[in-house]
Amino acid sequence: MKIDPSDFRVPGGEKIRLKKWATDIRPLYKSEKQYKKLLTADVGELSALQRLLYASNDYSVLLIFQAMDAAGKDGAISHVLSGVNPQGCEAYSFKHPSAEELEHDFLWRTTCRLPARGRIGVFNRSYYEEVLIVRVHPEILRSEGIPDERAGKKTVWKGRYRSIVDLEKHLHRNGTQVIKFFLHLSKEEQRKRFLERIDEPDKNWKFSQADVAERKFWNQYMRAYEDCLSATSTKTAPWHVVPADDKYNARLIISRVVIDALKGLKMSYPKLTRARRSELREIREQLEK
Repeated sequence: MKIDPSDFRVPGGEKIRLKKWATDIRPLYKSEKQYKKLLTADVGELSALQRLLYASNDYSVLLIFQAMDAAGKDGAISHVLSGVNPQGCEAYSFKHPSAEELEHDFLWRTTCRLPARGRIGVFNRSYYEEVLIVRVHPEILRSEGIPDERAGKKTVWKGRYRSIVDLEKHLHRNGTQVIKFFLHLSKEEQRKRFLERIDEPDKNWKFSQADVAERKFWNQYMRAYEDCLSATSTKTAPWHVVPADDKYNARLIISRVVIDALKGLKMSYPKLTRARRSELREIREQLEK
């Protein structure tokens, strides 16, 4: 089954309802063997495109992953990017802000980790946490030291959406391609995966009582995601809602979206000058002697 990245793209300027977006779709593969074959082919193509990105040194790519717990962000990142040269890729996971980070604006700590030209940056959670978990738990906002007159509930979220959109437009103008994924997991599938984490010893470390506690806020999170995706999906930095109940499907969709975006960049290997060709001929002659 051919994957069309536009099928998962959130239209800019439209209010979305996540209930209308599937968490599961018909498998894009006929068997596990075929899934592995398809993903291996995508990994190889992505590896070649990453080398081209690095050599051309004109663009950088920022991949942003957001999701509810157990949606498969870690697995998607490790599998899809398994063929990328580590020297050309950096991944960051953003947890609760440190004391130093809380002394700055909400974009500061992630801005410090943006990818350099020629490289791929991966944000496993990102500055979007500041309009998601902080919105669901407003007590976090009070700890961020924002002046009271500027932290009003009616304006703070719209202001942060605008700051994010402005940042991503700035990044686009300066050569950074921002590709955003929301892994759309059903509440029932999350419950099953939490039970797996209890049953499988090598997954126990991933699970805590806090994960269960956050399930109580599921509806609030869905509303926060809906507002966020609606306000920050743009033509140059669109969101992609990835059905995440099937991990294999999700990885195949993500890989094709990334490949499609990289192919859309005007990249080429550096052209050899006449002087460089002459230099290479001289080097060849020396080596052959």
